[in-house]
Amino acid sequence: MKIAARRLLAVAMILGCARVASAQTADEVIEKYLAALGGRAALAKLTTRSMVGTMTLTTPGGDVPGTIEVLNQQPNKVRTLMKFDLSALGAGQLVIDQRFDGTTGYVLDSMRGNRDITGNQLENMKNAAFPNPFVSYKERGATVELGEKEKINGRDAYLLILKPKSGSIARQFIDAESYLPVKLVVKVDLPEVGEVEQTSEFSEYREVDGVKIPFRVRVTSSLQSFTISVAKVEQNVKIDDALFSKPASK
Repeated sequence: MKIAARRLLAVAMILGCARVASAQTADEVIEKYLAALGGRAALAKLTTRSMVGTMTLTTPGGDVPGTIEVLNQQPNKVRTLMKFDLSALGAGQLVIDQRFDGTTGYVLDSMRGNRDITGNQLENMKNAAFPNPFVSYKERGATVELGEKEKINGRDAYLLILKPKSGSIARQFIDAESYLPVKLVVKVDLPEVGEVEQTSEFSEYREVDGVKIPFRVRVTSSLQSFTISVAKVEQNVKIDDALFSKPASK
């Protein structure tokens, strides 16, 4: 009986050691994640990106079709232009042109009026480094923790918790087999409604210039939900710098 107990104890110790040996650090998961995207060398070659596609906005009155164009430029400049056809809801076209030049943000909104981007939303835009915030997070003063594995769509996923110096904490889920990002959860503090948790799900990865990019993104929150289907991606293209800035007053 004692011999059997010792053997069981030895087995338990071996299994315990095996679990410790197989454990990964946050940086190890990050390196595999970046390698799955194409590798640091391929990412380092990217200076700009132009993405166009379609959007479907889910509303109580039914789905609303639209288009989207996203422009990125190092280190963190971004312009997002969205157009929605609200004819089915008894309205015209909705145009939202959101710009960030690396320091300041501005929105041209045909429905709610033009306005500056401030507060938490602005800080989050400053943290959204192109082409990937995990490439140089340490240089920007952020930290990353490795959380417990979770199931995402029935598959194991690592959880990377990115904590910037300011702005929202981002919870990035990485598929445990492919090491591609599958979900991102961020809480955003919006001036008019307060804190809102937004979940983005990524799928249909395709390789463009040696880097894998999700061609389908599903975004949900308590305020709205929409799906983006990417039609075309071009990288290292020339972009007019004025497109990221607030338009000059006439």
